[in-house]
Amino acid sequence: MEERSEEQIASRFVVLENDGQAERRAELTDQRFLALIEDPRTGRGYVFRHGLDETEGAEVPPGTEFWEYPSLEEARGAFAGLLREARESGELVAEDSDEDLGDSATEGAELNDLYSASDEDPLVNPAEDEQSEELP
Repeated sequence: MEERSEEQIASRFVVLENDGQAERRAELTDQRFLALIEDPRTGRGYVFRHGLDETEGAEVPPGTEFWEYPSLEEARGAFAGLLREARESGELVAEDSDEDLGDSATEGAELNDLYSASDEDPLVNPAEDEQSEELP
């Protein structure tokens, strides 16, 4: 099996987390996050702490750390302990957070106008507009 660098592993966790694969995710102060992740390839559990990815995947955020456990169950215990520490120190913002998840460039179609499919939109019912212009 190929040995991967810590940066490659952390990058993979960012991808898994953005794809909604984190079992739990908490928001910490200073735009940092704590996630509980099971690697689907190995079945190992990980606790992953990181800041925001301002580079859209080009770099691992500074201060990124992760801890590896033989099973997800063991990782759950460690996650609970770190969560408790964050709560006691006042660093916990939200226990369950999806804040800043995903890459906005790949999250689907851009919504330009919330009411673009409404009856007031002339592009929705162009035949009605033509009829109303013909009436005396």
